[in-house]
Amino acid sequence: MGNKIQYGGQAVIEGVMMRGRRAIAIAVRKPDNEIIIEQRPVKSITEKLPFLKWPFFRGVVMLFESLIIGIQALAFSANQAAEDEGEELSPWEMTLTIGIALVLGILLFVVAPTTVARFLYFLENVILINFFEGLIRIAIFLLYVVAISRMKDILRVFQYHGAEHKVINTFEANEELKVENVRKYSQLHPRCGTSFLLIVMVIMILIFSFLGKPDLVTRIVSRILLLPVVAGVSYEILKLSGKYCNSPIMRIIITPGLWLQKLTTREPDDSQIEVAIRSLQTVLQAEDVIHAENEGTESVSQNVTNQQVRECER
Repeated sequence: MGNKIQYGGQAVIEGVMMRGRRAIAIAVRKPDNEIIIEQRPVKSITEKLPFLKWPFFRGVVMLFESLIIGIQALAFSANQAAEDEGEELSPWEMTLTIGIALVLGILLFVVAPTTVARFLYFLENVILINFFEGLIRIAIFLLYVVAISRMKDILRVFQYHGAEHKVINTFEANEELKVENVRKYSQLHPRCGTSFLLIVMVIMILIFSFLGKPDLVTRIVSRILLLPVVAGVSYEILKLSGKYCNSPIMRIIITPGLWLQKLTTREPDDSQIEVAIRSLQTVLQAEDVIHAENEGTESVSQNVTNQQVRECER
């Protein structure tokens, strides 16, 4: 295998953010059909603190860095939309909006299922109690996704999510990044954050089973505090499922996440695919990645068809 740099991203409002090792790019299509590109350098804290690259630590770092970068990308895309309406969100308004969203997320996916599970204490088996709590959490998540998918704006975000996956799949298949090539690839990808969330919810069941049957407040606080631990373990499982993606066992692990992605992605149109292509091309050009294998060198800015990235991990 040649270069092992992995690329991934996320959908934003009317656009796609792509991330590489040293740069990110956000491509947003404005109402006048113009594609606006925002390219920024990115530097992980692991470069200053190498021990954070160790297994389990790297998952926590990835979670927080992805959250920060994702919020910044959403803020940029939201301001592009607001600008066309003659109004731009201030940093304070954006911070308040994100803060409310995070609090609601904790209430919905941590506090609510944990509170319901507290009423199952009549069961003697702690593992069984946490199993039901996990099922409640997954059910809430599924209902939430189905509910928001009925919103027109969210449906378009899901289409851009599908476009992001299709472009990454094309890139990793060593095909030229053209709309006609991208169109034929799947809108699902094993390294998707949706799959990661499902792994997180399953790992929660296992880890929380070691905490016994504490009172409700302790139960809720412990789950919030242990989220970094859960993220670290889940990330390692995601990496293994990607590294050995052709293994029958790993296929079993990957499949539920791919099923779940059918709710969080939609088939994109050509204009959305074009935005995702522009985003990834910008990252590749910014990083000037070397892809030629065993024969000379060639920058991505000269030829984006020589991709040798075929890994199945984010």
